[in-house]
Amino acid sequence: MLLICGIPSEPPMALVAEAAAAAGVPCVMLSQRAAMHADLMVELVGGELSGRLWLGEESWPLGAFGGIYNRLTDHRTLPELQCRGRTPPADSLVEHVAALHALLASWIDVAPGRVLNRSRPTATNGSKPYQLRRIGLVGFEVPPTLVTNDPEAVGAFAAQHGRVIYKSVSSVRSIVRELGSPDLGRLDRVRCLPVQFQAYVPGRNVRVHVVGQRAFATEIETPALDYRYAARDSLPVVMRPIRLPHDVEARCLALSTALELPFCGIDLKRTPEDRWFCFEVNPSPAFSYYEAETGQPIAQAVVDWLAGG
Repeated sequence: MLLICGIPSEPPMALVAEAAAAAGVPCVMLSQRAAMHADLMVELVGGELSGRLWLGEESWPLGAFGGIYNRLTDHRTLPELQCRGRTPPADSLVEHVAALHALLASWIDVAPGRVLNRSRPTATNGSKPYQLRRIGLVGFEVPPTLVTNDPEAVGAFAAQHGRVIYKSVSSVRSIVRELGSPDLGRLDRVRCLPVQFQAYVPGRNVRVHVVGQRAFATEIETPALDYRYAARDSLPVVMRPIRLPHDVEARCLALSTALELPFCGIDLKRTPEDRWFCFEVNPSPAFSYYEAETGQPIAQAVVDWLAGG
């Protein structure tokens, strides 16, 4: 039996639930939106981990779950815990939801079954510079990178590399932008916090979703610098499934293994000279966007892996 944790209406969650149903794999959906009606008990007896999960009036022994798909979001952002224009939730309810999530996250990290993904390995995404070092160790090229809050260092980096992009240092999603003349005129702002700058790499973006030992590659064709936000600039995006060269696929699988992320989204770029650069690894990829555009069975691969395939 599979346990799916997160927001049921979120497309990746919904796709995995649908794929499990289609494959006849029983699963339980733990909705964070209903966390106030859930409870969890975990105990360690004689070196064996056991416990029970209650969702409403139903319950299951934790040992029944052989696979867990973990897309838990920050419980503090749940609408049910907000008080915008209505009576705030009782303190006891807020405390219950917080305690439930803390225990749930701890259990998922040590659960004996298959998990996509545990929280400790996902922490590598908290520092993009650290993640880049890990990426380079498996043989991928990475772009020249500068992390600084020194305006003069940024100016020198831009003079050296010509075209430069900038983005967040942390796991917080940011829109990739090119450093232009207006930005150079306000570089003093970087003194407030470190920013990541990289030499621009020409070529075509490729997103690779690794699930266990399977890799699903999507080539993205667009004039946008950050294809995720192309629609904001009224720019077209065309996605197509591709087969990776054997050595590139091997490096993607090796990177997934090295980071202990059996499910991840790897961002690559293939240059006109056929060089493959790697930028970052997403430990909780919103794969539904790519599956919808290409028809690749990523959700089914997730279910297969969690079910022991």
